[in-house]
Amino acid sequence: MHAKFFPYHPVVRSVITAALSILLVMAGGAAEAASFTLFESGQVRPLALSPNGKLLFATNTPDNRLEIFSVGSNGLTHRDSVPVGLEPVAVAARGNDEVWVVNHLSDSVSVVRVDGNGSGTVTRTLLVGDEPRDIVFAGPGRKRAFITAAHRGQNAPFDPQLTTPGIGRADVWVFDSENLGNTLGGTPLTIVRLFSDTPRALAVTPDGSRVYAAAFHSGNRTTVIAERIIPDGGEAAGGNPGPNTNFQGVPAPEVAMILKYNGQDWLDAVGRPWNDKVRLSLPDKDVFAISATANPPVQLPGSAGFYTGVGTILFNMAVNPVNGKVYVSNTEARNDLRFEGAGIFAGKSLRGHIHESRITVLGGPGSVTPRHLNKHINYNVCCAPVPNAESEKSLAQPTGMAVSSNGATLYVAAFGSSKLGVYSTAALESDTFVPSTANQVELTGGGPTGLVLDEARGRLYVLTRFDNSISVVNTSTKQEVAHVGMFNPEPASVVQGRPFLYDARHSSSHGDSSCASCHIFGDFDSLVWDLGNPDGVVKLNPTPIIPILPEFGDDPTLGQDTSFHPLKGPMSTQSLRGMANQGPMHWRGDRNGGFNEPSAQPATGSFNEAAGFKQFNPAFMDLLGRSSQLPEQDMQKFTDFILQVMYPPNPIRKLDNSLTPEQQAGRDFFFSTTVTFQGSCEVCHRIDPGANPSEGQFKGFFGTDGRTGFDAGRQFPKVPHLRNAYQKVGMFGVAFTSGSTVPPDEFLGDQVRGFGYNSDGTIPTLFRFGSDFDLSLLNPAGLPHTEASRIAKRNMEQYMLAVESNFAPIVGQQVTLTSGNAYVAGPRIDLLRQRAEAGECDLVAKGRTSSYDAGFLYVGNRRFKGDRQSWPLVSDSDLRLATVLGNGVMTYTCVPPGSGTRIGLDRDLDGHLDGDEHDQGLDAANALSHP
Repeated sequence: MHAKFFPYHPVVRSVITAALSILLVMAGGAAEAASFTLFESGQVRPLALSPNGKLLFATNTPDNRLEIFSVGSNGLTHRDSVPVGLEPVAVAARGNDEVWVVNHLSDSVSVVRVDGNGSGTVTRTLLVGDEPRDIVFAGPGRKRAFITAAHRGQNAPFDPQLTTPGIGRADVWVFDSENLGNTLGGTPLTIVRLFSDTPRALAVTPDGSRVYAAAFHSGNRTTVIAERIIPDGGEAAGGNPGPNTNFQGVPAPEVAMILKYNGQDWLDAVGRPWNDKVRLSLPDKDVFAISATANPPVQLPGSAGFYTGVGTILFNMAVNPVNGKVYVSNTEARNDLRFEGAGIFAGKSLRGHIHESRITVLGGPGSVTPRHLNKHINYNVCCAPVPNAESEKSLAQPTGMAVSSNGATLYVAAFGSSKLGVYSTAALESDTFVPSTANQVELTGGGPTGLVLDEARGRLYVLTRFDNSISVVNTSTKQEVAHVGMFNPEPASVVQGRPFLYDARHSSSHGDSSCASCHIFGDFDSLVWDLGNPDGVVKLNPTPIIPILPEFGDDPTLGQDTSFHPLKGPMSTQSLRGMANQGPMHWRGDRNGGFNEPSAQPATGSFNEAAGFKQFNPAFMDLLGRSSQLPEQDMQKFTDFILQVMYPPNPIRKLDNSLTPEQQAGRDFFFSTTVTFQGSCEVCHRIDPGANPSEGQFKGFFGTDGRTGFDAGRQFPKVPHLRNAYQKVGMFGVAFTSGSTVPPDEFLGDQVRGFGYNSDGTIPTLFRFGSDFDLSLLNPAGLPHTEASRIAKRNMEQYMLAVESNFAPIVGQQVTLTSGNAYVAGPRIDLLRQRAEAGECDLVAKGRTSSYDAGFLYVGNRRFKGDRQSWPLVSDSDLRLATVLGNGVMTYTCVPPGSGTRIGLDRDLDGHLDGDEHDQGLDAANALSHP
């Protein structure tokens, strides 16, 4: 290794210089193909301006870095790229020389020290709950950091109580920025738990005394009741509202029913109350008020502590510095209504009007006034070709916001419209604004997520996610005057395909909706929709069906109808993550590649995921109201992009990838105990992370191999995967029995979710789902619910919440080693190294020793490769020792397998190591710039 890297300790230097120079040989064969993993994390606060206005900080989400720009009269000048955690989504400045970065996938916060030249170094890594999203500074002297995170995760110091009713699942971690503690991940001042699902956005009053926190998937007081407790027959008999056949007169299957609470009653689509069938309540607490100055900070008491009815999906918030009102960018879903398609036979349809983009204004306690941003749209007229005069006035999926210092103007990033909306706050609050392109700014690159206002220069800086760049907008002329790109490691297929998920101007006739309206950042919206089409026809089901008995292999359906009826009833929105290698799509598998398939994966036919995803193209017309389907070449780009989106690591499973005794007992039962005539649970819900010889992270089965299960009462659904079971925790209370052994629940009171498991969301817990098999061999005599079966189902529930996923739980995890924390950081580094040796991640180390920046990649045998070609391998112990003795700082991160070279050594993968290029004054992020 280069001697000047460790100039301060002769023993360390002698050990290193005596080592042989060994060329790094990457094993695995597909390292380059797997060098980038797409998680599609949603940015929340991607830009921040230093208090003195001299520096702009930007989260480079795909490159896992913080970009630092100097701000001058001539524009932005890039100063530094600071490696942080995986998927950074928010940044906030604490003074002019320190910024904090929220790393969504790493469950961490990077504290970055910035010198007078605009260069940054991570000096501390704080560990927080699962999937942190936003950060603000507030409280006395604005010295307290508030960070949103889900109420779970391996770094959380509490039991998330995933099987306990009535638990708030939104956390705000609070740190004293001047007293972070000596523990591994920092010692929070407190963790404020809020009664909602996973949180997202934060906002703070100008005096720093109050922080507002918003739920992300906050819901809209809708739930669902199972078909088993709905009387048979049509609407007149108390059954499901019609139509109960398609236009051809083919009877529809019995299905569940969506209900919405109006403040007094739970009503169905035709206004009938079903109060006696609902055993939970949904308080719909959306935005919370926290006293930032209390010791410790706490949610304000009573009605002053929360707002209801703000919206269904809440994106961001901003506080008016003059009148104190809070603006919440959100969308409101219309999932209590039914059907897609033209609406000819039923006389109703959601086509072209599935949700509304809004800014909701919050005043004093209980003051909630939603403002529809697209009130110019005539929803009675649909399907004009795009673009058109109406669609061009629309703003879709509002995200980041900024308010002028005089409180008069609100700037809104419209992510789905690639525009910036400019509003008079007075007109917005009074609902007198008129949608107009005159008050909109077109943005190069597309997909604006966040913005900051630079009033001293009359500028707005807007991050455009589609091309990973920053637009500079003149606030006087309302024009983009510059566009500055950031390095982007994403392959062309990702960059070219991403807009088709979000671009409402291209996707919908009104310019206000896209696939991402329900599939939020490629995931789901935590809702259930009834998107049957009464004008549709019955279609055959080409997918192989797991037979109920082996001897019925020639007729696994026992004569039952397996076809796809167009009136499918309520179905939970499914995630668009992890679809590769999972076979047909939709709950029923009705989006598939057709017939002529072999009996197992990998295959063509119904198991062809690319062909299956292309079957969603009609939804652009039937649901979004487009005048035509996407052109074939566009749908191909969309397909190439979306099949790369991956699930994050499971946040319930232990970081060493082991299972608790209960989880292991559940897994043993899942695999080995016969519960149906087919066999064990795993016979249908196949778990095999190594299955299928496909390359990269797309291999493996995680609850399904794509086949259809025998379940005539549920329309023969495709067997679902289990990777996101932990995301659906929070619904408790049902009025039906499970397998005739578990009685209905009593009224269980307030819950954070109205939808649970199964295709229709009617089963609140995995324990209830397991209880549907109580009359099988789990409880062959049909005896009352037994203690033994209860324990078995509870254990299996614990296993399914911690089920295997595409990535091991260690992926993303970090620790920063300094001269003062070697004792507490050492075991964590050991854990990261051990998991890398097990093949679960690539381990990189990035940081500074003395005044020398460097990157390292772990190559096995307790050795690291440095980012200078002339350096020999360095041992793990020597690297640690050099960091500690040299008063340095080194951040270790477990990154997805195959990405270690790019993240640790060669940022642009041009074959020339970053350190070598840096030493010669070249750009390590430019493949054309090298020695």
